[in-house]
Amino acid sequence: MVKINTPLLLLAAVSLLFADCTNNAPNAGNDMTFKKIDVTYPFSKKDTTVSDTYFGVEVKDPYRWLEDDQSEETKDWVQKQNIVTNGYLSQIPSRDKIFKRLEKMWNFEKFGVPFEESGKYYFFKNDGLQNQSVLYVQETLESAASVVLDPNSFSKDGTASLQEMGFSNDGNFLAYGISEGGSDWRTIRVKDLKNGTLLEDEVKFAKFTGIAWEGAGFYYSRYPQPKEGDQLKGANQNSAICYHQLGTPQDQDVLVYKDPKHPNYYFGLATTEDERFAILTASESTSGNSLAFKNLSKKDKNFQTVVEGFSNDFSVIDNLEDDLLVLTNQKAPNGRLILIHTDRPKESAWETLIPENQSDVLSSASVCGDKIICQYLHNASSVLRVYDLKGQFIKEITLPEIGTVGSVSGKKGKNVAFYSFQSFLRPNTIYRLDLTTLESSVFKAPKVDFDPDAFLTEQVWFESKDGTKVPMFISRKKNMKMDGSNPTLLYGYGGFNISLTPTFSVSKAALLENNGVYVVANIRGGGEFGEKWHKAGTVLQKQNVFDDFIAAATYLVEQKYTAPERLAIEGGSNGGLLIGACMTQRPDLFGVCFPRVGVLDMLRYHQFTIGYAWAVDYGRSDANEAEFKNLLSYSPLHNVKKQSYPSTMVMTADHDDRVVPAHSFKFAATLQENQQGERPILARIDTSAGHGAGKPTDKVLAEAADMLAFLLYEMKSKVVY
Repeated sequence: MVKINTPLLLLAAVSLLFADCTNNAPNAGNDMTFKKIDVTYPFSKKDTTVSDTYFGVEVKDPYRWLEDDQSEETKDWVQKQNIVTNGYLSQIPSRDKIFKRLEKMWNFEKFGVPFEESGKYYFFKNDGLQNQSVLYVQETLESAASVVLDPNSFSKDGTASLQEMGFSNDGNFLAYGISEGGSDWRTIRVKDLKNGTLLEDEVKFAKFTGIAWEGAGFYYSRYPQPKEGDQLKGANQNSAICYHQLGTPQDQDVLVYKDPKHPNYYFGLATTEDERFAILTASESTSGNSLAFKNLSKKDKNFQTVVEGFSNDFSVIDNLEDDLLVLTNQKAPNGRLILIHTDRPKESAWETLIPENQSDVLSSASVCGDKIICQYLHNASSVLRVYDLKGQFIKEITLPEIGTVGSVSGKKGKNVAFYSFQSFLRPNTIYRLDLTTLESSVFKAPKVDFDPDAFLTEQVWFESKDGTKVPMFISRKKNMKMDGSNPTLLYGYGGFNISLTPTFSVSKAALLENNGVYVVANIRGGGEFGEKWHKAGTVLQKQNVFDDFIAAATYLVEQKYTAPERLAIEGGSNGGLLIGACMTQRPDLFGVCFPRVGVLDMLRYHQFTIGYAWAVDYGRSDANEAEFKNLLSYSPLHNVKKQSYPSTMVMTADHDDRVVPAHSFKFAATLQENQQGERPILARIDTSAGHGAGKPTDKVLAEAADMLAFLLYEMKSKVVY
């Protein structure tokens, strides 16, 4: 097992909804009426003198002043937008009832997959409504558990969260990263697990990092300290790998690797569980990486390059003695497992251990006991297959239904492993896998106040604009009438090789209870069908993503699941771009839109934080005329015009330093300026929150309640509670 994963700079398709900072507690009456709620938008200053010229084309940017998130003018605009938004939502009668139902449904014990470290078992648990899950330890699987680390103590309001972790090889120390307010910046602290004390060690300015131990210290990735005011929007350049020795100040940390000639490259370093090898990766985007290693057992001083360039993905799963077990899509768009022999690492000596499956995508692998457990995607649903260490197939693990395996945990030489499983109707359940018999049994099953037997999930295939067949999952009541009247939420992402698979969501379960339909479309740009599916939705082919989503919506209307006025669309991050593009291209097709933390200014996205790394999917406005014209053709910000738009809640957060909130600020201001119909355009801007990771439970619940209340009210759909 490799002790950290390569840092992920992907735009995560998070399912959180971002909160209004002016009032976390929903407000409401009890009468369900659908009177028109008046809304007066705050004044948004326009500066028509601001523009850029691309390949002879002038493009105006009158709301660029909103890019300065630290200015008093922008802060005042944010405050006024939130006052308007909360004022609107507070008049929705069902808001309080929906919040109470979500809170009741959410209040159940949630367990993470157990993992073994130095002979002890660790796991995360949330009692129900805790803002952050707590890390526990137990000597055996049957013994009593005790608290190791409680992230709820990091901050009074629960907005500081635990992110990356790394245990020392002897099990005596735990290093962990803390995110403040959802930011991607990390502060790393170290806990002595022998006596339970917190060491004085503190590492700052870590970002897109792992924590990889070697001896009495660990490796981490960092960036230079940002200039004052640029912490959340400045470009992240000059990544470096450093080594921190316990008991020393950070200014004595050893620089392990950097590349000043390529400031936009970013680096990750992992160590194998036996600390025999250090694995160095580099990339300049969200896919494709180089690969190098150093033999720590031989005290090698330099890294030995295995793969140069960023044409393919290479992820070291583990080492089998002196061989590296690597998952790659090189010469295998659906993925294969190879052995790289460290004594002869050239490609000519690579050995294919598990070849590419032509129909299913190999998404991950783990060495457990004396076996390799491989997780595949078959039509966007998980399949678990077990192989021996020679790559010979042994057995496919029977899973409960169409769903998603979250993570697999096990150790070499042991006879037990664990994995998690969930579906649209089944919350996350932990299974124990006997590695001798390969039989599974339920280890921890949650008890949720929700009746899954009243609902079903079906997978259908529809035809996109160019004839491509695309699947989507539809969850609904078993006895639902197909009369076009059902409130429906269509969710999508479509980018960065990220796959949307079945997952359980309390807020979506509440939609189903209210006679709603929840739909997830597996559109191009994602990774559901391998690298070819991903590439078919990138750069000059990005319009395929929007065409797929529009075709999904059209199918739902034609098949009478719903009607345009009762069809909502939602997506976050790259999915926020999806919603922004579709609502500006086909505003007549949707009733409610939720673009969340979206990439909405496609001409300037690469100028903020880590945005330049997304060019592999998007292209860049300054790269060439073809890419500029393509970006301009669908950039949500630049395609708003005076017409009637659906009811819209633009959602972002003040600490989002992945997709800076300026995207949403400028888009909301432009929509409000151009809206010709009576439907509201609201901006919902959370405080002390980021791109989604680590968001506390109380904010999640308030946000989810506001979203569902807004959706049902704008559709004039009665609430059953």
